[in-house]
Amino acid sequence: EVQLQASGGGLVQTGGSLRLSCAASGFRFVDYDLGWIRQYPDKRLEVVSCVRKQNGGISYSDSVKGRFTASRDNAKSTGSLEMNSLKPEDTAVYYCAAANRIAPRPSEYDYWGQGTQVTVSS
Repeated sequence: EVQLQASGGGLVQTGGSLRLSCAASGFRFVDYDLGWIRQYPDKRLEVVSCVRKQNGGISYSDSVKGRFTASRDNAKSTGSLEMNSLKPEDTAVYYCAAANRIAPRPSEYDYWGQGTQVTVSS
């Protein structure tokens, strides 16, 4: 059974930090790009980061570049998203997801886990 579980969300004040974790199982983690996708309260989806399977290259959306840092540990089938200088507009449900090909859009990810809520108060 494929599982992706994001954790570490919570309530934080503007300017604060959170670290999200992702635990994957049930598939060959090293063969998949690991993405972090957030769903805003209005249901819009945004891929905020993707860590590539091949060379570990990392991409970020413009909205989080310079504030968020993503990583993965293939040996442990885990990933993380370090979020600093949080803003109220970062409030969303955050999901980790896996794609076995280049996936710039949320709909192109193969596996999704349960999300974790991040709320940033002003």
